[in-house]
Amino acid sequence: MQFTPIDGKHSVEGYCLVKKCDVKTSTKGDTYLDLTLSDKTGEISAKLWSYSEPLHGSYGEGDLVKVRGMLQQYNGADQLRVERIRHVTPEDNVSPGDYVQSAAYDGEAMYRTLHDLAAGFADRDLSKIVTRILEENREKLLYWPAAVRLHHAIRGGLLMHTLSIVRLAEQVAAIYPFVDRELLLAGAILHDIAKTVEFEVSAAGVATGYSVRGNLIGHLVDGAGIVRKAASSLGTPDELTTLLEHMLLSHHEEPEFGAAVRPMFLEAELLAELDLLDSRLYEMREAVLGVNPGEFTARIWALDNRRLYRHGRTPEDSDVRLLD
Repeated sequence: MQFTPIDGKHSVEGYCLVKKCDVKTSTKGDTYLDLTLSDKTGEISAKLWSYSEPLHGSYGEGDLVKVRGMLQQYNGADQLRVERIRHVTPEDNVSPGDYVQSAAYDGEAMYRTLHDLAAGFADRDLSKIVTRILEENREKLLYWPAAVRLHHAIRGGLLMHTLSIVRLAEQVAAIYPFVDRELLLAGAILHDIAKTVEFEVSAAGVATGYSVRGNLIGHLVDGAGIVRKAASSLGTPDELTTLLEHMLLSHHEEPEFGAAVRPMFLEAELLAELDLLDSRLYEMREAVLGVNPGEFTARIWALDNRRLYRHGRTPEDSDVRLLD
């Protein structure tokens, strides 16, 4: 995150969004706020010790705030010790959209690329069902994140993650001609479509948590339901519908990771592998950007509790190439 230094040492201040906010009690019995703050450049863990709601105010996910505090190191990562915090006022003249980490590409451009690709499928049944589902979810897709916290948990992250997998799938299909290219691409485009009902998302494009349906059903099962509903209205052949459903239900590969079934045909297996590849690459890149070349990150639970090394051999400003 980017803060403004205020004393030439470690004290900083700035505007940011609250991504997570929990009131906790320390081992000594003191109440404190455990926060995750973010802006367009990233996020940081923050603590407000000796928290008092009458004195400091109350805060929730999605709030835009101004903070002042001291940057410290904790477990090898930056952490902000908050000294002052308040809600943003109209006089501050700031917008939530200015402090939200966003996808590298415009939502309209990514959506149009995916829609045009599906519209050009030679298999007209596949073309019709994919374009229909895209069109029905267009409004949310333009800004929806792909996660509450982990990979692509940014404004427009869902389309960015989807298009990344589509680009990978195109290359794989070019290398292996026995892959059903259009079936693989259709599964890639639709695999996370039900995340549009799995999360609660603010107008700024920040996921504030899981919806009731997201907790009870999940996007794999709901995604298969979306496919079945669209197929019923379009008259899509039942076997093709079942193939798409299976790809969505199995794209987490293992039941312990949420898959309803394991992949049982080649394109389903490829989708699961490419989904894992893209999510892992994103998480690893974001993690190492938080440390200097020659340093290790803190242990990352989502990556098997590994510490990652930043070798510094790639440009810091390099990004995915999706529309070039």
